[in-house]
Amino acid sequence: MPETLVEPLRELEAAYDEAKRDRGFRARLGRELATYVGRPTPLTFADRLSKELGLRVWLKREDLTHTGAHKINNTVGQVLLAVRMKKKRVIAETGAGQHGVATAAAAARFGLPCRVYMGTEDMARQAPNVGRMRFLGAEVVPVEAGSRTLKDATSEALRAWSADSRETFYVLGSALGPHPYPGMVRDFQSVIGREARAQILKEEGRLPREVVACVGGGSNSIGIFTAFIKDERVRLTGVEAGGRGLASGEHAARFAGGRPGVLHGTYTYLLQDKDGQVLPTHSVSAGLDYPAVGPEHAELRRSGRARYVFATDTEALRAAAELGRLEGILPALESSHALAYVLRERRKIGRSQTVIVNLSGRGDKDLATLCP
Repeated sequence: MPETLVEPLRELEAAYDEAKRDRGFRARLGRELATYVGRPTPLTFADRLSKELGLRVWLKREDLTHTGAHKINNTVGQVLLAVRMKKKRVIAETGAGQHGVATAAAAARFGLPCRVYMGTEDMARQAPNVGRMRFLGAEVVPVEAGSRTLKDATSEALRAWSADSRETFYVLGSALGPHPYPGMVRDFQSVIGREARAQILKEEGRLPREVVACVGGGSNSIGIFTAFIKDERVRLTGVEAGGRGLASGEHAARFAGGRPGVLHGTYTYLLQDKDGQVLPTHSVSAGLDYPAVGPEHAELRRSGRARYVFATDTEALRAAAELGRLEGILPALESSHALAYVLRERRKIGRSQTVIVNLSGRGDKDLATLCP
């Protein structure tokens, strides 16, 4: 990281460690999750989809949270921390726009000005979320650099934080970036897994055979995986963006096509060339279009506790259509990658096995792609 951010990161680490031990902070966060975010979210049995696949498929409904995705769990926590640290404003990056909308909502909730950096490529394909951010009072800053997607928006946000870290709080949207962000975001998102574990035990009387989630930076997936890591009989599967296929070079499958490297203060798996230059990425889903993955996912893969596969654009689009047709649910294209894996691998998963799919967001923002 730039030297100018070393002290702000240490300040953030100390403040977060203190907040975690503060019962008052935890209680207020719990109240906001219940009365503002809308937690707990349901665990929905996908009856018709299950019959078609020969599995028992449960959907963890993060699409039903306020703002329509899991991102709000993290932004409410981080903006509360910003208020505790007496910061004057918040900034954020966004790709699909869901983190930007969630940051704008939390900032409005707690009375802080908000600025969101977003690549112009993502602004064009996620126009509804740009409008939502502006409606909620946020300034959306277009980023024209590089690929004009999430990577470049993150770089701009880090530069802005470096220029004014004394009064600005950077609300990072995924379980990546420099320490303490990966662990902090994981903690705020772990409510997904705690709920899902208790819900499936209540409904089925046993744990699932497999928990599946899409992996961009990896916050929704680490959020649900964390509660099941010690349950070694539960398979954890993360699904990356296979784009137009690995052979095309147009994808965001970091584990399948990358190698260890450093980006935005994180040592993890990264799509890079032989000289260490970051490669361009592609995904039909803006939220998975990032060249690196959260470091805890890299460790879960190294240890063998979780496995990581990919689904292509075509498979994700088909999976979204199937969920709409069979269950009347409109999933985000990001979440559709997780569904695509289940549809493709249903025979390998095993007949009548129980699977939880983390439905990380809803697909209103993707209608222009889903219904061109």
